[in-house]
Amino acid sequence: MSAKTKIVVLHMKEMIYTLIFAGLGILLILLLIFMFLPRESKKTAETMNYVAGVYTSTIQFNDNTIDVQVVVDESKIQSVSLVNLDETVTTMYPLMEPAVQEIASQVCEKQSTDNIAYSEDNPYTSMVILNAVKSALKKAETAP
Repeated sequence: MSAKTKIVVLHMKEMIYTLIFAGLGILLILLLIFMFLPRESKKTAETMNYVAGVYTSTIQFNDNTIDVQVVVDESKIQSVSLVNLDETVTTMYPLMEPAVQEIASQVCEKQSTDNIAYSEDNPYTSMVILNAVKSALKKAETAP
């Protein structure tokens, strides 16, 4: 039996290059995986940015003007209410205050004016109030 000894010569320079390229390959693969994995999307309500303050929009009913007041902070709608509401208006339009309360609760809960349900009793009044709320929120939005 003849056992021939084989000698393997490894050059240190080639070993270092191989390890560096293997490490860069692993880093590239990890980078591609993290870049193209789907991420959890956040709701649009968190992306809305407002300039904090009190904003009003005017509604005209016959000869009476009513202001819809919207209070916002930087990222949240705080409240919606009626201002300058005269007794004659509440007498002439008795469903206005319940409509505002209903819309205000939905807008503050959803933090949006989308998909707001109208009452069957007063859809026209609800639409007018909702349009006034949208107008006031447009004034409050920050420029992208």
